[in-house]
Amino acid sequence: MNKKNLIDLLGWYGVIAILLAYALASFSVIEPTAVIYQLLNLTGATSLLVESWSKRDYPPAVLNMIWTLIAVIALISLFR
Repeated sequence: MNKKNLIDLLGWYGVIAILLAYALASFSVIEPTAVIYQLLNLTGATSLLVESWSKRDYPPAVLNMIWTLIAVIALISLFR
């Protein structure tokens, strides 16, 4: 697998992870305070950050940088 394919795959994983987290929380399958919710957001946003940055598409990269930071802070607060 070449680098471009790996980055595209990361992007698709990011989309799926964030949408899955949102859907599961929206339908009360998991709580927004659940670790899995935050992990899906963290890994999804990080994946999309890498994908956006590699394409020099900076607005979604900045959005996902902030999304990643929020997920990290939320995870830290869950383990306090």
